[in-house]
Amino acid sequence: MRTPAQIAGHPIHPMLVAIPIGLWVFSLAADIIAPRSASPDTWHACALYTMVGGIIGALCAAVPGLIDLLSLKDAAIKKTALTHMGINLTVVALYVVNAWMRSHDSISAGAALGLSVVAIALLLVSGWLGGKMVYEAGVAVHAADTAASTGSWSGTRGTTAADARTTGAMRGDRAMAADSERPSRDYERR
Repeated sequence: MRTPAQIAGHPIHPMLVAIPIGLWVFSLAADIIAPRSASPDTWHACALYTMVGGIIGALCAAVPGLIDLLSLKDAAIKKTALTHMGINLTVVALYVVNAWMRSHDSISAGAALGLSVVAIALLLVSGWLGGKMVYEAGVAVHAADTAASTGSWSGTRGTTAADARTTGAMRGDRAMAADSERPSRDYERR
């Protein structure tokens, strides 16, 4: 199911979400390292700056995410997408509060770490929902369209996209092949 926010056929939202996720996870790591470090102030500053970068990255990723959400027609998928969005907005709000309080020195290191842990836990749930939309509902996946236009993607070698659909090698509702359909990686038989 194609989504409108894309560049050269690649959805933008999944490309951008890696930025805030990476920055926020590093911010949490910096918070964990800080009390064990010889220079905790440096690590606390690093945590703050990566947190702010994550907030900016999340807001940039939210724009194509919202465009994609508005294009969804199926009610069940849209409900999952709205839950995904709501959790993400909660995570951003937690990080905004966390960053604001850190920048004004009005929060203890333990409380700041606690807010980050809660935000990362929510981010895991949101990521699971995002994955559910992609892998179970095929949101932003258009392998069948690509296969039909290029003839290069099929579940088995030497078959066309139409052959793959009729033999079951490529499924429109799934982007990944089942384990039984994957090629063997047995390198010891050589």
